[in-house]
Amino acid sequence: MINSKLNSNSNNNKLKIKNDYYHQSVSPLEYAFNNFSGKMRSINWNIINDPKDLEVWTRIVQNFWIPEKIPLSNDLESWRTLSPTWKKVVTRTFTGLTLLDTIQATIGDVAQIKHSLTDHEQVIYTNFAFMVGVHARSYGSIFSTLCSSEEIEEAHNWVINNEKLQKRARILIPFYVGEDPLKSKVAAALMPGFLLYGGFYLPFYLSARSKLPNTSDIIRLILRDKVIHNYYSGYKFQKKVEKLSPEKQDEIKKFTFDLLYKLIELEKDYLYDLYSEVGLAESAIKFSIYNAGKFLQNLGYDSPFSKEETEIEPEIFSQLSARADENHDFFSGNGSSYVMALAEETEDEDWEF
Repeated sequence: MINSKLNSNSNNNKLKIKNDYYHQSVSPLEYAFNNFSGKMRSINWNIINDPKDLEVWTRIVQNFWIPEKIPLSNDLESWRTLSPTWKKVVTRTFTGLTLLDTIQATIGDVAQIKHSLTDHEQVIYTNFAFMVGVHARSYGSIFSTLCSSEEIEEAHNWVINNEKLQKRARILIPFYVGEDPLKSKVAAALMPGFLLYGGFYLPFYLSARSKLPNTSDIIRLILRDKVIHNYYSGYKFQKKVEKLSPEKQDEIKKFTFDLLYKLIELEKDYLYDLYSEVGLAESAIKFSIYNAGKFLQNLGYDSPFSKEETEIEPEIFSQLSARADENHDFFSGNGSSYVMALAEETEDEDWEF
């Protein structure tokens, strides 16, 4: 028994000595932001400070995908059946999403690196930035497959000239790059946790009517990534918040809710403008608010939204069910038709585009 204890103490001492370098060094990022002082350490994946880092890293790598593997050309026949109005709305919707993911990839996620709690969190956010860059590239793949050069040009011109879109895109950037790490985390979580979903509504609406099924498969892949992104950001946010005083916790909660409510109003204005010609604004807003509640829950807060505010059509929920089905063969070209879990009767006008 005594020998066992001695061996245990000896092992602990060895471990202490082995890991002692960590407390005598800084990460390269800390070196860069700390007046270029300190001894830089390399990231050590054999010693994990937070098991959640390894879990999330593994999931991100397992889920890696590229849009070139999705048979988008199979949607061409379906695309040709859409009216010019619907084509314009689809193209503008995806271009708006491209802007948001460009902001998230180049500013939002990159800004989280310096606020990381662990070395592993730093590289996870670099991975997130790349992942969101793939999402932005995916919309480009949709455009190049389905749209003419003139349609693509018109959509990108619309993005820079639509003030409602620009306003909602601008609002988070000052918090991304500000000095408050928690406000930066909230802002960075709002983009994948709330602001994108009004745009996601459209491809699911169309897919439920057998329109652009392979395009909606790309959106499901993006959503699968967003779920991990949202979960991890919420987890790290809560790890930081639990160390605050009750007063500071109340302060950051108020900031979060105030910013979200402000974004909801901007989102409503944008969606009414975007979907006015096809009559989808009200339903898309409910879908967005439903996900706003999920965003708050990821941060550890209760959703304040009523059932009426967040009621989503069964056909949309049936499309969402695929985002949790990681055994679904997204590369088969089968589209989303065979993963629909719920159905409702359609009427003649549902098929008019």
